[in-house]
Amino acid sequence: METALVSRMTLTLQPVRVANGTDEEGMLVFDEKQRLVAVLTHLSEANAVAPGQWFLEAGFGRLDGVSHPTFADLSSAQAWIGQRLAKER
Repeated sequence: METALVSRMTLTLQPVRVANGTDEEGMLVFDEKQRLVAVLTHLSEANAVAPGQWFLEAGFGRLDGVSHPTFADLSSAQAWIGQRLAKER
Protein backbone atom coordinates (compact mmCIF):
# COMPACT_ATOMS: atom_id res chain seq x y z
CA MET A 1 0.00 0.00 0.00
CA GLU A 2 1.10 3.52 -0.74
CA THR A 3 -0.05 6.61 1.11
CA ALA A 4 0.19 10.13 -0.31
CA LEU A 5 -0.67 13.54 1.10
CA VAL A 6 -2.64 15.40 -1.56
CA SER A 7 -3.73 18.95 -0.79
CA ARG A 8 -3.83 18.20 2.95
CA MET A 9 -5.77 15.02 2.30
CA THR A 10 -4.26 11.60 2.76
CA LEU A 11 -5.08 9.06 0.07
CA THR A 12 -4.09 5.42 0.34
CA LEU A 13 -3.49 3.30 -2.76
CA GLN A 14 -3.78 -0.46 -2.76
CA PRO A 15 -2.74 -2.48 -5.81
CA VAL A 16 -5.46 -4.73 -7.21
CA ARG A 17 -6.24 -6.72 -10.35
CA VAL A 18 -9.33 -5.45 -12.15
CA ALA A 19 -11.38 -7.95 -14.19
CA ASN A 20 -12.23 -5.58 -17.01
CA GLY A 21 -11.22 -7.91 -19.81
CA THR A 22 -8.10 -6.10 -20.96
CA ASP A 23 -5.99 -3.93 -18.64
CA GLU A 24 -5.95 -5.64 -15.25
CA GLU A 25 -3.39 -3.59 -13.28
CA GLY A 26 -5.31 -1.32 -10.95
CA MET A 27 -5.36 0.64 -7.72
CA LEU A 28 -8.03 1.00 -5.10
CA VAL A 29 -8.02 4.55 -3.72
CA PHE A 30 -9.09 5.14 -0.11
CA ASP A 31 -9.61 8.48 1.62
CA GLU A 32 -8.31 9.38 5.08
CA LYS A 33 -11.27 7.61 6.70
CA GLN A 34 -10.36 4.46 4.74
CA ARG A 35 -13.47 4.73 2.54
CA LEU A 36 -13.13 3.44 -1.02
CA VAL A 37 -13.44 6.49 -3.28
CA ALA A 38 -12.10 5.26 -6.62
CA VAL A 39 -10.81 2.39 -8.72
CA LEU A 40 -8.04 3.26 -11.18
CA THR A 41 -6.89 1.06 -14.06
CA HIS A 42 -3.46 1.33 -15.71
CA LEU A 43 -4.01 1.20 -19.45
CA SER A 44 -1.56 -0.91 -21.43
CA GLU A 45 0.74 0.50 -24.06
CA ALA A 46 -1.45 -1.31 -26.62
CA ASN A 47 -4.48 0.78 -25.64
CA ALA A 48 -5.59 2.79 -28.68
CA VAL A 49 -7.08 5.72 -26.76
CA ALA A 50 -4.65 6.52 -23.93
CA PRO A 51 -1.68 4.13 -23.88
CA GLY A 52 0.15 3.91 -20.56
CA GLN A 53 -2.20 6.25 -18.74
CA TRP A 54 -4.35 5.69 -15.66
CA PHE A 55 -8.13 5.58 -16.12
CA LEU A 56 -10.86 6.29 -13.56
CA GLU A 57 -12.65 2.94 -13.84
CA ALA A 58 -15.10 3.82 -11.06
CA GLY A 59 -15.61 6.72 -8.70
CA PHE A 60 -17.78 6.93 -5.60
CA GLY A 61 -19.38 9.88 -3.82
CA ARG A 62 -18.10 13.15 -5.34
CA LEU A 63 -16.15 11.15 -7.91
CA ASP A 64 -19.24 9.38 -9.25
CA GLY A 65 -20.50 10.58 -12.60
CA VAL A 66 -20.37 10.20 -16.34
CA SER A 67 -16.83 11.60 -16.64
CA HIS A 68 -14.10 8.96 -16.48
CA PRO A 69 -10.87 10.87 -17.14
CA THR A 70 -7.42 9.50 -17.87
CA PHE A 71 -4.24 10.66 -16.15
CA ALA A 72 -0.60 10.68 -17.24
CA ASP A 73 0.49 9.13 -13.92
CA LEU A 74 -0.71 8.21 -10.45
CA SER A 75 0.34 11.59 -9.03
CA SER A 76 -1.96 13.36 -11.49
CA ALA A 77 -4.80 11.00 -10.63
CA GLN A 78 -4.28 11.57 -6.90
CA ALA A 79 -4.23 15.36 -7.38
CA TRP A 80 -7.52 15.24 -9.32
CA ILE A 81 -9.15 12.97 -6.73
CA GLY A 82 -7.88 15.13 -3.86
CA GLN A 83 -9.28 18.30 -5.45
CA ARG A 84 -12.71 16.78 -5.90
CA LEU A 85 -12.82 15.35 -2.39
CA ALA A 86 -11.64 18.65 -0.87
CA LYS A 87 -14.79 20.31 -2.26
CA GLU A 88 -16.74 17.94 -0.03
CA ARG A 89 -15.40 19.55 3.13
